[in-house]
Amino acid sequence: MSDFQHGSIPHGSIPHGTSQQSDLHGLHPESRIVHPPVEEPVGSRPLGVPLHQGHVFAFPDSDALAHAFTGPDHGFLYNRYGNPTVRSLERAVADLEGGSGALATASGMSAINTVLLALLRSGDHVIAQRSLYGGTFAMLADLADRWGVEVTHVGGDDPDEVRAALRPTTRLLHLETVSNPTTRVTDLPALIGAAREAGVLSVVDNTFTTPLLCRPIEHGADVVIHSATKYLGGHSDVLAGVAVFADPDLHRRVWHYANELGAAADPFAAWLALRGMQTLGLRMRRHCESALDLAGRLAAHPAVTAVHHPGLPSHPDHELARRLLPDGQGGVLAFDLAGGREAARTFVGAVRLASLAPSLGGVHTLVLHPASTSHRQLSDEELSAAGISPGTVRVAVGIEHPEDLWSDLSQALAKL
Repeated sequence: MSDFQHGSIPHGSIPHGTSQQSDLHGLHPESRIVHPPVEEPVGSRPLGVPLHQGHVFAFPDSDALAHAFTGPDHGFLYNRYGNPTVRSLERAVADLEGGSGALATASGMSAINTVLLALLRSGDHVIAQRSLYGGTFAMLADLADRWGVEVTHVGGDDPDEVRAALRPTTRLLHLETVSNPTTRVTDLPALIGAAREAGVLSVVDNTFTTPLLCRPIEHGADVVIHSATKYLGGHSDVLAGVAVFADPDLHRRVWHYANELGAAADPFAAWLALRGMQTLGLRMRRHCESALDLAGRLAAHPAVTAVHHPGLPSHPDHELARRLLPDGQGGVLAFDLAGGREAARTFVGAVRLASLAPSLGGVHTLVLHPASTSHRQLSDEELSAAGISPGTVRVAVGIEHPEDLWSDLSQALAKL
């Protein structure tokens, strides 16, 4: 018999989180291999964030385990409640946004749905922009249809329109810093201010601008949402979302709901997002510069009837963009083709350097036709209200050389 079988190793004495195996010498090989050494740096530190893929964490006593269930900052016990790598992503994004805490989720839509479901119940009222990402628009419609949450849609520039839409049951104002795909810039200080006067929470999707171009919490937002799949990750290889909270109590409230919903981010996805964020500053500068360059060239093309990019003086929100987004107006643009839906279909099929694909924010330039893809859930009337025409094409500009991009868009336009 081994020493372990004789009972000479007391319960709880097997070391965890150490490279020393001296106390395991009496165990059978089958037991020792279950408890391998865990190396911790001594005298140095990793430059990159370590990937903690394991999803269960052991505790020295029952009180410590019970305490970990009570909040987002009380230790790690199970990945659905928190993970060291995921926490690093949450802290990094919260720091950039100026929030008190953050919640990383499995996708951008998971972050949106978690916040909406945690903060709303049947009979509540939501005020939301008319021009929203199609998935958000569809989720609000589903909440209205199945759960009795009432929704009023408004523009993004008139605080009096928000005040007029307020009801005693209004709980939430949902905005996008820059709308998808028509790039309308929302007057965040004015609209959030109108909601705050009435004690209504404001949720802002800041995916298009990232915290490097805009920080909605500085303008009074209560929750800021990112699809980390996009610019934060930046390489089209990760699916993740992040919700950042100005108030720690609100963070805790949504954290508890998220645990039951099972919206947790995967540690490897969080690790990829953190790796991508290290070059965010460099990438955003190139995205913004190239998008503005292409927008100006497209505006002069005879096949194009309108170009939507807030950096252009012709854009209806240009002056607001200069104040709200002084460091750049983003890497997404849209334009309307004179030939309508068929012209858009021809164009997106003719690009060669750019790719016909969904998503945005990666190093590759992507094009799509919103009316038949990202906003297919909207009726013709809803598309028109959102500023999307049958001939609208969205371009998410990557980091390729702008001359090569313009050459590609030019040859695709020539196919019309």
